[in-house]
Amino acid sequence: MLARQRMIDTIRGVYELYGFSPLETPALEYLDVLSGSAGAEAQRQIFQATNPEGEELGLRFDLTVPLSRVVSQYPDLVFPFRRYQVSPVWRADKPEPGRYRQFTQFDIDSVGAESDVADTEILAAMCDTLEALQVGPYLVRFSSRKILDLLLDYAEIPQSGGPDLFRVLDKLDKIGLDKVKLELTAGYTDESGAPIQGLGLSGDSVEKIERFLAIKADSRSETLKQVRALFGGVDNADEEIDVIERISSHLEVLGYGSDRVMVDLSIARGLAYYTGPVFEAMLLDAPQFGSVFAGGRYDDLVKRFTGRSVPATGASIGVDRLLAALVDIDRIEQPKTTSQVLVTAMDESLMGEYLKITYELRRAGIRTEIHVGRPKRLGKQLQRADRLAIPYVVIMGSDEAERGVVTVKEMLVGRAKASEVSSHEEWKAGRFGQQEIARTELVKTLRQLLDG
Repeated sequence: MLARQRMIDTIRGVYELYGFSPLETPALEYLDVLSGSAGAEAQRQIFQATNPEGEELGLRFDLTVPLSRVVSQYPDLVFPFRRYQVSPVWRADKPEPGRYRQFTQFDIDSVGAESDVADTEILAAMCDTLEALQVGPYLVRFSSRKILDLLLDYAEIPQSGGPDLFRVLDKLDKIGLDKVKLELTAGYTDESGAPIQGLGLSGDSVEKIERFLAIKADSRSETLKQVRALFGGVDNADEEIDVIERISSHLEVLGYGSDRVMVDLSIARGLAYYTGPVFEAMLLDAPQFGSVFAGGRYDDLVKRFTGRSVPATGASIGVDRLLAALVDIDRIEQPKTTSQVLVTAMDESLMGEYLKITYELRRAGIRTEIHVGRPKRLGKQLQRADRLAIPYVVIMGSDEAERGVVTVKEMLVGRAKASEVSSHEEWKAGRFGQQEIARTELVKTLRQLLDG
């Protein structure tokens, strides 16, 4: 939880740097708000409930649909409405590493922003957030649902078949090209023995889809050049590709090169409400966790509630999946306590002084805990500090109290020296990492030690 909370604090800092403000929405929505918003698969994953009045409710499966409901409900919002939200969501999904039935998303969205500059900002914020989290090498990939619509024309697939095609393409990273091709045609049986129904596409259509997915290049400009060549005879192709090209140009101006943000035509996103550019980010050292930060443009979602079109774009971090990935590759510190200092207690008659020390340190902004049990042997209290990795311990017995001094023990030094000491006597004589200081200098000394 401490690692998770610090990660959330870091993400919030980046989002607020971009001028996004917080919003909270209810965990429960009316079922008709959630139903029909994001495709058949998401619909099957909704946890449903009924309230005492007999109204049908559902636990939110993402934060975007509730946001769209809020926007439709409050027409006096100032547009563009730039909000962030960190909250749990629920999906009746099969749990696996980094995937849970309850998980936390941390979203940013610009609602009422038609310009592709808004999409550029989301992509830039994705990069800046991952940089701030120090995740190591990553790659943000983006494409557009409208380019996928061009693929439908190119492969001679009816527009009504788009949602099913995009749903299958969204599995490409997870199941691989061969299984995607099987699911596009006759289907197959997966490892568990479950039948996966095919879409029944023709061999010619699948060949064209494979040709489209094969477009890869080291630069965004070269990828887009190849897309233009492939879709040369498709109506409106240049117009839709121009949008991605403008976003790419904006990113170039801001210093986000193809090494960090790449055009990848296989990006489809599983949710049905996306209408334009779509984004995904993955950690290159933990590709098995898939997308950890994703989103896209959804210009028609608010329209579902109000009848009027409201452009919108955004992205979401899967907090729990990202945390699981960072733990797996050892890229995040996992503290065991918030405490920086433990004040020990060995003498009942000095308890008032121990409390006074503790509160002096706290009022100086130093996170401090005091031994709250009965005064007991110092060794047990040091053992607690060691197990929780509390960096500093304050020790004062009757002798130190009479002399107006305290002992500050730096636990890290003690741990480092432990392997070098051969006997208990040598350990006691060494007093490793300990210094005796005037009681009046304690706050100043600990502040200096903590500040490095």
